[in-house]
Amino acid sequence: MSRATSAASPASFRHLRLEDAERLLGLVERVRAAGAQAPDAPPLGGQDTVPAVSVVAPCFDEEAVLPLFVARVVAACEALGLSYELLLVNDGSRDGTWNVIKSLSERHAHILGINLARNHGHQLAVTAGLSLARGERVLIIDADLQDPPELLGGMMGLCDEGADVVYGRRRTRPDESRFKLASAALFYRLLGVLSDVDIPRDVGDFRLMNRRTVDRLNAMPEQDRFIRGMVAWLGGRQSEILYDRCPRAAGETGYTLARMVKLASIALTSFSTVPLRVATLLAFLGVLLGFGIIAYALVGFFLGRVDTGWTSLALMIVCFGIAQLGCLGIVGSYVGRTYMQSKGRPLFMIDEVISSRGESTAGREP
Repeated sequence: MSRATSAASPASFRHLRLEDAERLLGLVERVRAAGAQAPDAPPLGGQDTVPAVSVVAPCFDEEAVLPLFVARVVAACEALGLSYELLLVNDGSRDGTWNVIKSLSERHAHILGINLARNHGHQLAVTAGLSLARGERVLIIDADLQDPPELLGGMMGLCDEGADVVYGRRRTRPDESRFKLASAALFYRLLGVLSDVDIPRDVGDFRLMNRRTVDRLNAMPEQDRFIRGMVAWLGGRQSEILYDRCPRAAGETGYTLARMVKLASIALTSFSTVPLRVATLLAFLGVLLGFGIIAYALVGFFLGRVDTGWTSLALMIVCFGIAQLGCLGIVGSYVGRTYMQSKGRPLFMIDEVISSRGESTAGREP
């Protein structure tokens, strides 16, 4: 398989609109149909053709950036001479994202539009895309273009050398607030200390995986998913590629502080039982403090130095209350996840799958 070493510059696509992206994709397909591609470049193929790479992109309110994203992904794949498919997963967007996806997927054979029944969240949107990806290798990438599609060539090269997973490690993160950088650094360091699995630091879900890893990941039934941790748990040969993270190309991020805190909570409780041991330690320290207060009260009683005791009583109530509430909160987090898992609900629901090959389905679920 021949591959070029460079792809189109991101700046050349900066002002691309939907109609421009459609013209570009139409030109690509006309060139293929005319047989003008290199002799060793594989055809797009139909339903029975397994593409060399599937690109899975979750989309939430990405109407403004999708044309640019699609153009850069197509350029990156075409520069490598690969057969490919692009799966755009609409995660309950509130803007015109699904209309853009439909327009692209109905006209171009290598684009598959997936519309989820509601907003399931980033991790489950990625899971939905992985469940439909057919490629020998699968790239996970966000549609906001903070992670450059042009790294696909380098990732493919590392996979050719034997890597099962190639993940992008962020070297720099420009245009992000000090709070976000500090909280991200704290999260990754805390996760590294507490986790039972060696999860790489400063790494998101941007990664290329071989077919075996994707099949194993799809077989994992967790409801509360932390994909980067699940991939690390699978093991195998995993390599990294360093890159400078770009500013968001357009639109606004859907990852609010509340969503980041929720993801951090899932990560910490899904891959570590340390918080449960911390709860036990807090309870033990609360008991020791309680015994200390009891001893103090008894000594004061026998020595005749008994006073009203409101300070001791207040301290005891506060200490025991904090210990109990803290322990209940930690245990409740684990019990809640066990409860949700026991329901056996589907991870996601797909309303519609659209492509130019007529593979439109409705009501699909895993």
